[in-house]
Amino acid sequence: MQWAAVQTARFPELQLLHHIPNGGKRSAAEAAHFKALGVKPGVPDLFLPVARGGYHGLYIEMKAKGGRLSAFQRKMIAALTEQGYACAVCFEWIDAAREIMAYMEGSYGDAV
Repeated sequence: MQWAAVQTARFPELQLLHHIPNGGKRSAAEAAHFKALGVKPGVPDLFLPVARGGYHGLYIEMKAKGGRLSAFQRKMIAALTEQGYACAVCFEWIDAAREIMAYMEGSYGDAV
C-alpha cells in the first residue's frame, strides 16, 4: 500500500486501491457477525475499482510463499473473472506492484 501511495503521482486512481479485510482467524461469534454483515469467503485481498483495458477493475489475492488458493478463493476468482474483472494471485508485494502497473498501463494479460 505504501508503494501504491507513492505511485499516485503517476496514477491518481491508485488512491482507490483498498484492502478487503476478509481473512484471518476469527472466533465463532465474530465470524457469525461478519457473515451477517455480508462478508463472503474467497473474496480477494485487494481491489482497485478502476476500469482499464476492457476490465471493470482489478482484484489481487495475496498469498504467503508456498500458499495455495482455497476452494472458495478459486470459485470467487472464477466468478469475478466471468463478470469482467481482472484477477491476479501474488506472493510478494513486488509481484502485486507489477500486476497493478501492467493493469494501469493497459497491458494487463499481454503475453510476455
